[in-house]
Amino acid sequence: MQSEDGKQICFEAGRCMSKLRSTSLISLLLSLIVLLTGTVFSQTKSQGSGVTLIRNDSAHRVDVMIDGQPFTSYIWPDSVKKPVLYPLRTARGTLVTRGYPLDPRPGERVDHPHHVGLWFNYGDVIGLDFWNNSEAIPEKERSKYGHIVHRAIKRIKDGKSKGELEVEMEWLGPDGASILREETAFVFFGDAGSRGIDRVTKLTALAKRVVFNDNKEGVIGMRVARQLEQPADKPEVFTDASGQATAVPKLDNTGVTGRYLSSEGKSGDAVWGTRGRWTMLTGEIDQEKITLAMLDHPKNPGYPTYWHARGYGLFAANTLGQKVFSEGKETLNFTLEPGQSVTFRYRVLILSGSATPDELEAQHRKFLNEVK
Repeated sequence: MQSEDGKQICFEAGRCMSKLRSTSLISLLLSLIVLLTGTVFSQTKSQGSGVTLIRNDSAHRVDVMIDGQPFTSYIWPDSVKKPVLYPLRTARGTLVTRGYPLDPRPGERVDHPHHVGLWFNYGDVIGLDFWNNSEAIPEKERSKYGHIVHRAIKRIKDGKSKGELEVEMEWLGPDGASILREETAFVFFGDAGSRGIDRVTKLTALAKRVVFNDNKEGVIGMRVARQLEQPADKPEVFTDASGQATAVPKLDNTGVTGRYLSSEGKSGDAVWGTRGRWTMLTGEIDQEKITLAMLDHPKNPGYPTYWHARGYGLFAANTLGQKVFSEGKETLNFTLEPGQSVTFRYRVLILSGSATPDELEAQHRKFLNEVK
């Protein structure tokens, strides 16, 4: 039956309730479809392609995701005497940096607690040791050490092919006095078989003249996972610029597969103390072939860099420590007057697979074209 205005009137209550239930069910289903579609879209957005940076000031970190997978984090915990990138992973998610001291893993070395992830500092800045500082330094010795503090995140930018992070730090003496201002721009990138980091760091001298006295401890360094160390056949003791000795014992070499190769054809332990445009470290973790590479830039002071590459897992490039590496034949003592600046440019590559010297040469040319 219809009313005068043409609307249907239902006299059968059960029939009307059935229609109402049908209408409500349809509305509910439509709402669920909208909700589920939105959830899927949100998950797709968060796990999609590209580089995403997730800032968490309260946790003192910025996490870097590539194609929805964790790559590394910029962290500045109070327990570490400088901001670092930690940990580093391959495109498959394999950890390539040592866990100790932040997250120790079975079977790895526990020497040199200042070797955390990937970092940038130096062993003698106006007589202060920034490189070797850690929580392990006794209170009575701390007047010899400087530390680097995070001051600000200046810029964060996600992107389809790269993510960018710009930060500001200060290099402080043991009395808290500012020595250098650091402005660093990180660029993170990767694809299905690789990960990469460009680090461009500008240091500016503040109130005082700053001399980087020639020292073997510097300047960009990475401490690698146990499997990427070179097999060692004897224990060793290493002494830092302050005269502190650190014993590095011989361990079981099972699964230890690392091998250095420089742009000049030096290999293994022979890379240490020699110059080169780049050096790569190859090895294998859990049946994944891995190549780590550090690339130097012609605009860096002291180019081509000397390599402070140790078989026990320290992989570092030191453009400033020329006297010790040349056995006294060269001296740099790089100096900044108050207000003067210097910029360092480096690229770090983490490749899933082996790489040839020709391929590294091509990567180096690409680096120079992209970072001026």
